Amino acid sequence: MLHDPSHHTPMPVAEPISLTSADRDLLRALASQLAEIAALPIHQEKARLWQKLNDLQSERPMVWINEICWHQMDVDGELTLRATHPWAREQELELRRTLYQWRHLPGDMIVNGYLSCPLAIHSSDFGIVEDVDTVHADPSNDIYSRRFHIQIRGFDDLEKIRMPVVTHNREATELRYQAMRDVYSGILPVRLTGQTHIWFTPWDYLIRWWGIEEAMLDMIERPALVHAAVRRMVDAWMAELDQFVDQNLLSLDANNTRIGSGGYGYVSALPGQPFDPARVSPANMWGCSNAQIFSEVSPSMHWEFAVEHDLRWLARWGLVYYGCCEPLDSKIEILRRIPNLRKISASPWCRTPRLIEKAGRDFVLSRKPNPAIFASESWDPAHARKDLTDFLDQARGCHVELIMKDISTVNYQPQRLWHWAQIASEVACDYAARN
Repeated sequence: MLHDPSHHTPMPVAEPISLTSADRDLLRALASQLAEIAALPIHQEKARLWQKLNDLQSERPMVWINEICWHQMDVDGELTLRATHPWAREQELELRRTLYQWRHLPGDMIVNGYLSCPLAIHSSDFGIVEDVDTVHADPSNDIYSRRFHIQIRGFDDLEKIRMPVVTHNREATELRYQAMRDVYSGILPVRLTGQTHIWFTPWDYLIRWWGIEEAMLDMIERPALVHAAVRRMVDAWMAELDQFVDQNLLSLDANNTRIGSGGYGYVSALPGQPFDPARVSPANMWGCSNAQIFSEVSPSMHWEFAVEHDLRWLARWGLVYYGCCEPLDSKIEILRRIPNLRKISASPWCRTPRLIEKAGRDFVLSRKPNPAIFASESWDPAHARKDLTDFLDQARGCHVELIMKDISTVNYQPQRLWHWAQIASEVACDYAARN
């Protein structure tokens, strides 16, 4: 996520990076393990299969896991950080998590033969941060219950939503880039990477400032105010995107970059034409949107208060992913109005028969199995397998990715998620063999 609506993101700082020999040796050892994995030919085959899926010529369902409850996943110290320098610890965390996922729950993940150095980009956010009361069931978990305090009550309050200002701290980028090149020299190359995944979701922000019940009622009682608020949010995102383009801060994402709330972005249609490798534009990339809070909103109101506004944003991108947790089976007709729509989220709350009937083979269905299966007292692998096979049996002939995400707990038994990854991969291959 480019912004964090819970607080203002601090500016990146340009400071020299000087590591101890112990920190440097640690990072090089981890990177060497990653390089061995990246060299495996299986990654080329997985990239081909992801591209076939996103080209709507799928050979089998693809499997990927993200949004993992990492605080419950450590086994035998695999995720325990040992570096001392803060920057080295950030590097170590990413390396350890990638190695861990490859060893225990890979699905169809792909490991790059290079390391990415993100540009030191800062956005000044949208002017408001949430004012919230929180309740933590597990203090070590960053997922918790929230009660939002209302900050938008009328037209005057819309002025609180500011147009973001984007800054690239080139000195910070260069210092981090040179540090990575020095540390990983002879092991893996380092590439500068601009902004890719932009989580465009005006309603995820508005409800934090407006209140959920209040926003739903105001769509009926004060529709002009709601439209004005959504327009201003889209204006803010558009102003930010214009700055990314003007400052040449975008990078291609038709690779193992997460797209929307789904899987990887490999696809033959991107970057498309025109394309200048030295200056990536939104038309060369994937865009996305959703309105998760609209789960029980009618199709006509979903169109009027969300999708129709989103079109200004979505029309700028080469291909589009739509949806997240909201069930979309009754809303396929309005989604068909989105230009270049390629992937649709299929949350566990969808009515699968209607989804299949309405969407068919025209889109990739990004199936999200319910992560609640990991939270019970006992683990039921037979139920996990049945949940996957039942969906795929109904979706026979469709293009499907199986994306396990939003995993807030595995009841401190990470083996449950390992087992699910194995089951999902088996089910996907069995499905391909039968069809």
